Formats: sequence, structure tokens, C-alpha cells
Amino acid sequence: MKIIFKNDSFGFELVRNLGFAYHGGADLGEMVNKANQIMEGDFESWFAGWDKRAQRVLSQAENAAKAGHDVSAREAYQRATTYFRMAEFYLHGNPSDPRILTEAQASASAYAKAAELMGPIWEPIQIPYENTTLPGYFYKVDNSGVPRPTLIFLGGFDSSKEELFYFGAAAAVRRGYNCLTFDGPGQGMPIRDGKLPLRYDWEKIVTPVVDYALTRPDVDGNTLILQGMSLGGYFAARAVAFEHRFKAAIFYDGVYSFYESTRASLPPAAVQVFDAGDRDTFANVIEQAMLNNTNMRWNMTQGKWTFRVPALFDFVEETKNYTIDGTAGQIECPCLVMDAEADMFFKGQPQKIYDALLCPKKLVKTTAEDGAENHCQSGALAFKDQTVFDWLDEILVK
Repeated sequence: MKIIFKNDSFGFELVRNLGFAYHGGADLGEMVNKANQIMEGDFESWFAGWDKRAQRVLSQAENAAKAGHDVSAREAYQRATTYFRMAEFYLHGNPSDPRILTEAQASASAYAKAAELMGPIWEPIQIPYENTTLPGYFYKVDNSGVPRPTLIFLGGFDSSKEELFYFGAAAAVRRGYNCLTFDGPGQGMPIRDGKLPLRYDWEKIVTPVVDYALTRPDVDGNTLILQGMSLGGYFAARAVAFEHRFKAAIFYDGVYSFYESTRASLPPAAVQVFDAGDRDTFANVIEQAMLNNTNMRWNMTQGKWTFRVPALFDFVEETKNYTIDGTAGQIECPCLVMDAEADMFFKGQPQKIYDALLCPKKLVKTTAEDGAENHCQSGALAFKDQTVFDWLDEILVK
């Protein structure tokens, strides 16, 4: 599915964020107007366009707040958060670009103001992790303190805790579930201001999150659910293979091996020199290919940046660790695996993880017939949420 842009990457990112309009995180007119002014495949044009939109909507939010129009202010802050995040998205090819941090801070700040205006049911949290903390939000059905089933929701290769509200938390609380979202290493602010790189052993991250959740009186510890989106589908599968306090898990879309999907995206010449261990030639081949392939340019530079490695070769090498080969059989809880028919990142991966699972399981293939063919069902959040939570209600027999 594409709107306005013919470029695969720009087209996907527009639909991904436009889908947030369903939960108030974007608006059709604002996005269509700006997208029509952005040059196809031009990262600087993308930044300038969405930064300008973000600044305009942020100004509207602040004016509304000053005038005491709290609902209008909150909604505008939410949309500004999305547009700042969009502006920053393609900047990671230059890790020293100061706009990476300033735009991310602007996005997080706008969302924090929206959360404050929403009241205590959107609670900012800090989760103890190793020698630091991980920032997150705890979304409540209400402020009664009643223990409820709680969804712990993981992002992926390029996620932030703020967008996870639209991809899952909003739907959860409407159905009677609390939802805990957070930025892990390699995501959101931890990679931008804390410089914590991505890591493959996400049980080391999820177990402290579970420990934190169980300290809360409003969490029913007997009905914890883990959900992971995009590369978070791998993170969640890896975590539940070792952390068995979950009642159910959802992987959308499922990821068996990050290395397999990354390798499949490379030109044949790059695969050949990678297998030969020729780092310099590999870099030359990839850099040439990136000139005419926006998605490859983003994926490779994002990997080098979020893994905090010195070279593109090292990024691909590191992805070999990101597999559930040998651990899928340890997963005990019922699992739902989503598989989008036109997934541009992890084609074929959901079927592989589904086949490897020995626990109770269900595979749902989403298609263009429901507008749900995109990676992570982007642009079809209502249909995706219906699929996920109807399954979950039946698993938990609510």
C-alpha cells in the first residue's frame, strides 16, 4: 500500500504514521499537505518537511494550552510528537548529526505534555535496568488501582515508546487491559542520549520489566502478556523462551532470523564478498547500491547506528546473533504469529517461527483485502487490533 510516494521506503513510512490518525496521533490533511511537498527519496527534504509540520502543530498545542483548551492541546501535542519522530527518521546515516537528539527530545517532550494533560491514566515510569533505568509509560484502564491483565509491549529496530501507544496501548486499554511500553537498548532515548546499543538477549531486558510490573498493585501478575512488533517479534520470542511468567505472547510480524532477512535484502555481489570476509569491497558494493535504493540506505545505516558498530560489514555480522534457532522450543505459553503478505522487511519469517514453535499457536496471514498487507499491518490498526485482542480474550477467557 502506498499513498502519494512511489518510493517504497517513503511510501511505507507515510502509511505507517498516517495510520496513527485512528488513535489521534496524526491527521490526514496535515500529512497529505506536507507529503506533497517532499521530494521522493530525498532525506533532507523529508526532514525539512516534517520538522516544519511538527513545529507548526507544536505551536498550536502551546497556544491551546495557554488558553486552557486542554483537550485541543493534548491532541496537538500527540500529533507534533509523531511529526518530530518522522523528521528524525532518516538522519542516522550521520551519527554525529545533532538533529538526531534535538528532534527526538522534541518528540518525547511533546508526548510528555500530552500525557500530563491526559492525567494519571498515562503514567510516565522508569524501569530499573542494570546500572541505569529505561523510560516508559504505563497506561491504565482507569485510576482505581484494580489489578488487571497487563500487556507488556516491545518495539523493534526503530521504535520509540511514544508510537507504541498507537500500535497497541490505545486498543488495549479500551478492552480492559493495562499496557506497559518502554524504550529498550537501541531504541528511543536510550540509544540517542544514553548510547545503549541494541542487544540480542532480550530476556535480560524483559525480566527486569516483569519484575517492575509485579511491584505494581494494579497489575494482575497471573495475566501478563508479551507483545512485540517488527524486530520486536524476535525480541518477544527470545524473551518468552527464557522468561516464563507470561500467559500469552504476540509476534507481529514474527521474526525467526534477523540475519536471514538482512542477507536476503543484499545485492548478490554484496553477499558474495560478505561470505568471503572482504570488508572493504562489501562496503563499496553496499554504498553504491544505497545510492538507488532508499530502503537499503535506511536499513544499513540504521543498523550501523543502532548496533553502535564501526562498519556496515559489522552490522550484518552482528545480526547472526538475532535468531530463535535452538530456543523456539523453550517457549511454553500460547503464541499468536502475524504474517503480512507484503512485508518488505521480514518476508517468510513469520512462517518459520510458527513452524518452530512447540507450544499452542496460531498463525494469521493478513492481506490487501483488509488493507493489512503492510509490515506490522501498518495502516490497518483497527483490523490488526481486532485480530490480536479477540484472540487474547479467548486465550485468557475473560
